[in-house]
Amino acid sequence: MTLPVQTAPTLSPTLSSASAAAIEVRNPFDGALAGEVPVSTGAEVLAALARARKAQADFRHSTPALRRKLLEALAAQIAAHAEELARTICNEMGKTITEARNEVRRAQNTLRLSGDAATFLDGEALHCAIVEGGADRLATITYQPVGVVGAITPFNYPLNLLCHKLGPAIAAGNAVIAKPSPKAPLAAAMLCDLAAKAGWPDGLFQVVHGGAATALSLARAPIDLLSFTGGPAAGLALKAASGLVRCLMELGGNDPLFVLPDADLDRAVATAIGHRFEIAGQSCAAVKKLYLHEDIEEEFTARLLAEVTGIRTGDPRQAETVMGPVIDEAAAALVESRISQTLADGAKLLAGGTREGTLVAPAVLRNVAAGAPVIAEETFGPVIAIRSFRDPAAAICEVNAGDYGLQAGVFTNDHALVKLFSRELAVGGVMINEGPDFRAEHVPFGGIKRSGLGREGVRITLREMSETKVVID
Repeated sequence: MTLPVQTAPTLSPTLSSASAAAIEVRNPFDGALAGEVPVSTGAEVLAALARARKAQADFRHSTPALRRKLLEALAAQIAAHAEELARTICNEMGKTITEARNEVRRAQNTLRLSGDAATFLDGEALHCAIVEGGADRLATITYQPVGVVGAITPFNYPLNLLCHKLGPAIAAGNAVIAKPSPKAPLAAAMLCDLAAKAGWPDGLFQVVHGGAATALSLARAPIDLLSFTGGPAAGLALKAASGLVRCLMELGGNDPLFVLPDADLDRAVATAIGHRFEIAGQSCAAVKKLYLHEDIEEEFTARLLAEVTGIRTGDPRQAETVMGPVIDEAAAALVESRISQTLADGAKLLAGGTREGTLVAPAVLRNVAAGAPVIAEETFGPVIAIRSFRDPAAAICEVNAGDYGLQAGVFTNDHALVKLFSRELAVGGVMINEGPDFRAEHVPFGGIKRSGLGREGVRITLREMSETKVVID
């Protein structure tokens, strides 16, 4: 099926860019033109900021009930245009239509949860009698909007990750200027259109387009908070450009899944496959390293291979396709190169690993060294790298020695081991009898070390996107 080419708006649904440059968005599977967006100039970024300031000056005084109403109205618009959004996501970044539909459902939930959270941004009242001169004084603690939020998002979840920034920002009373990935900007542009249809005030939510230059223009602009999801190198550059502006950054992961001898192996196999090969392995919390206890390594690997070899790859627009392409040829070549280097270091390829354009056959590697290229850095691609272990404490130490610390999954029913992994793993989240890619929209999500700064998850992000004010009377 051929989807229509889309021309996306920039800055707001009613404005177009003065720039003559445009970004062509192409389907990663067959290279067909999916749409195009104009590149926003630095001057246009500043103009967007001026409109955002004007809109937020009034909106900051809005009631939680109004903010909730706006977010629910946008969620309703997403529901009304769900199939169009899903096909746009599928077409622009290559995830399967089934995965895209799931993302659209999650985005609706994220916005509704954000609206609910808006009504719970309550303050505190503390008596000051504990300090000298405070016997008759009361401290009132309230939370106020930060102002204008810059939101820079990646290609892999172009709708829901934007909603994870937009929803809490609006719930807190802020305005938002979003800069989506140039590889997948169409869903963000559609969301901006839908916000206008939902009755949002002009200037409250705007979208600018472009690559690194536009991102830096937004970071250098006098915004009040920068929320970024992407890689560590880009995160460092944006943090340096933004100066003292508060930053929330989710910078990826190199996440492990541990399987212990008492685990439900069928469930663990299904989780390993689902949490690695979803969107062709291009998720920040995907299973990058599979740690199998020696006692179950052979049996688990056999079951894993039986399932992996049956994964149907191909056109993501077809309902029967289980796994689509990676985002572009460069990404596919990088995955292929890391597999080759890892094999040269002594690993054994058990399945897949071949490449045809942007399609990489789901790969399983065994005897992978701890420092092998495929797991030394975050690999955005459909590759499972198996590590064997006997001592859980030693396996934990090996993971903790890495640069990332986003999430981890552990399959075991041994309560003592649950406590050990939960306590000792240097990560932001530990999922028990679940994969590391599990995420609930309202729960804090984020990591330590190179995995980021701060947390997402609508309730905690709402607080992160607010200023604390104390009045003592």
